[in-house]
Amino acid sequence: MAFGREVYVIGVGMHRISGAPTPVRDMAYDAGLNALVDAGIEFDTIGALYNGYAMAGMTTGVTLAKDFGLTGVPITHVENASATGSSAFREAVLSVAGGHARCAMALGFDPSPGAMMSGGGGGMSAMSASFFRPSVEGVILPAAFFALWAVRRMHEAGTTVETYAKIAAKNWNHARRNPYAQRQADHQITVEEVLGSTMIAYPHTSMMAAAVGGGAACAIVADRELAEQVHDRTGHPLVQVVSSRSESERYTPGHIFMGAVVGPSELTRTTSRAAYEEAGIGPADLDLVHVHDAFPVEELLYYELLGICGAGEGDKLVAEGATEIGGRIPFSTDGGLIGRGHPVGPTGLAQIWDTTIQLRGEAGDRQVDGARNGLAHMMGAGSVCIVHILRRR
Repeated sequence: MAFGREVYVIGVGMHRISGAPTPVRDMAYDAGLNALVDAGIEFDTIGALYNGYAMAGMTTGVTLAKDFGLTGVPITHVENASATGSSAFREAVLSVAGGHARCAMALGFDPSPGAMMSGGGGGMSAMSASFFRPSVEGVILPAAFFALWAVRRMHEAGTTVETYAKIAAKNWNHARRNPYAQRQADHQITVEEVLGSTMIAYPHTSMMAAAVGGGAACAIVADRELAEQVHDRTGHPLVQVVSSRSESERYTPGHIFMGAVVGPSELTRTTSRAAYEEAGIGPADLDLVHVHDAFPVEELLYYELLGICGAGEGDKLVAEGATEIGGRIPFSTDGGLIGRGHPVGPTGLAQIWDTTIQLRGEAGDRQVDGARNGLAHMMGAGSVCIVHILRRR
């Protein structure tokens, strides 16, 4: 990497994302333990721990870390809205790249909304209280923002509701093959089913909206020497983090009134360009991509903003099936936010989990053939963008 030592993902782990009120302590422990077992190391090898959670309470991360062992490891709580898990992963990467730790863990977790309402966490009330002054965000819910964005796209590019439904159906069907996904339908989901589900905010139906539950995900990174030792023990192919970029929004004309369109667009474009430059590759070199696809309009526009295709050409990719597993450039191979779910804290790390096992060739019946380069993109409340690029060595 451009800023220090080479960094490798040596272990990943998940706890299934679900709407059930599972204790967050159990979910975090399972994900972390799975990652340690995957890497074949003990917790005392970890030199830094970054906990990513948004709804689980102030000192939860420090408390839950004790279940892994009392080793004196420095523990830091990271929160960055939807990009929380991605931010925790970035901090772990920077810790190793900068020589502050040989091995670092990023652990993301959050309870389901049902668990929070029953006393499992105070995140929702705290988040609501944070809007201490009048703002557009305090009045218009995310579903409405994305609906406005979708209608604008339809007006400007002729995108159809069927195109949005096809993206959503793809992600539901990818999730069917992911044992950790929240939405696991017992049959192949069709465009007609997506269109026939309850309308949330035109043109988006309930099956186009991100699934919201609780869950946990973990990734462990290390320097090259330790990564090679892990490789010798486990046989896992080496997966290197070749880029880690983060940016926040910049003022542009119309910013206040067009934030839902201008903010994510400019952020995704500039952050991904910086990531490509750091990794020494271009969008044509990618084999799979994860994005913040809370609604299908996001995924559609990110095809273009990430440089996968030209402006206005995303609809053609959908029509051709290019972004499905087996297509030219699969997106959301684990189901994405729509199918896998969006538990906030673990979301970005779930992307790293899937990208890592894809690059190792361990994704089973949803494996992307010959995958070598994978990109993981997340937005945090429309104001932060984080892009990671991983490569199989």
